[in-house]
Amino acid sequence: MIKGWFRAVSLTAALLTAGAVAYAEDPAVAPVQSFYDALTANMKQGKALGLKGRYDRLKPVLEASFDMPGMTRLSVGPAWNKMSDAEHAALTRALTRYTVASYAANFNSFDGEKFVVEPAAKDRGADKVVFSKLVTKDQTVTFNYLMRNNGSGWKVIDIYLEGFVSQILKQRADFMASVAKGAPALEKQIDQLADNLMKE
Repeated sequence: MIKGWFRAVSLTAALLTAGAVAYAEDPAVAPVQSFYDALTANMKQGKALGLKGRYDRLKPVLEASFDMPGMTRLSVGPAWNKMSDAEHAALTRALTRYTVASYAANFNSFDGEKFVVEPAAKDRGADKVVFSKLVTKDQTVTFNYLMRNNGSGWKVIDIYLEGFVSQILKQRADFMASVAKGAPALEKQIDQLADNLMKE
């Protein structure tokens, strides 16, 4: 069963469909499918693996599929440019741990859920959008992935729930007060969020 993740967020984000051109078998789709394959395997073995086991299995796949340094930079916002390289690295480590912990904790068992990824991505400027949905017995939830080629291939740079609720914008709003206090305060906040998720 999947716990309540991505609860209602009062944010307005841009729709991803305007002016898009589709391409079949786009390489931007592969990272999303690989991530979903690992997530589904985790769910099917959820109880046997335990929280730590699910975390350990998912972490390398998420790091290969998600541009965590880029997602961290966007989640912090303009203050990122005033932070040191060491602070960038610390915040990226913290947000990566929190992101993996969120998936490991919330996608913890299997009850017939299915992740469906459309085989055609769509252009959004230099980026691409991969469309997917989670189908459960009770509901279908849309997840759109904004993909960016960072030089090492296509990776997730943002996730949109129901097609328009941006995870990056949500995190920037959540982190705003800590960002104003500096990188150590933000790192502490993110670590606490991850610690709470990693409690069995």
